[in-house]
Amino acid sequence: MFKLSEIKELIKMVDQTSLQELEIESEGSRLLIRKPNKSEQILITAPVQQAFSPVVGQQPAAAAAAVQAPAPVSAPAEQTAEDANLHKIVSPMVGTFYEAPSPGAASFVSKGSSVKEKSIVCIIEAMKLMNEIEAEVKGEIMEVLVENGQLVEYGQPLFLVKPE
Repeated sequence: MFKLSEIKELIKMVDQTSLQELEIESEGSRLLIRKPNKSEQILITAPVQQAFSPVVGQQPAAAAAAVQAPAPVSAPAEQTAEDANLHKIVSPMVGTFYEAPSPGAASFVSKGSSVKEKSIVCIIEAMKLMNEIEAEVKGEIMEVLVENGQLVEYGQPLFLVKPE
């Protein structure tokens, strides 16, 4: 099983090099890190499970079944211009996005919510560790870009915030 610190280091290494993909198998665990192309958006879907179970560490066939190929981005020009003025809160790791602290609880934030720099906006679960993600800026949540229980990639935008 891979440690979170090892995964973070590998993600940084891949991000800082010309490598596009890194796959490692160790002691029955499999880790795949893939950079998206500039013209692609990462779309990963998997069934929402009540029990938290990461893709990392699953059997190779199960992990491959949970991942889908990236889809091309097709955003209207005026939306892109508007998005340029918004701050993107991105995922600092690969994991599962959770909008609330527990199933059935109220979401940390939603569209229209006001946030401060240290406001918790979501949780990213990676390797059974729950990582609280902070807003980084003071402003208003303009859009939530992912669904509860969705798998997210390193660097994937999660929220758009209109800074104050």
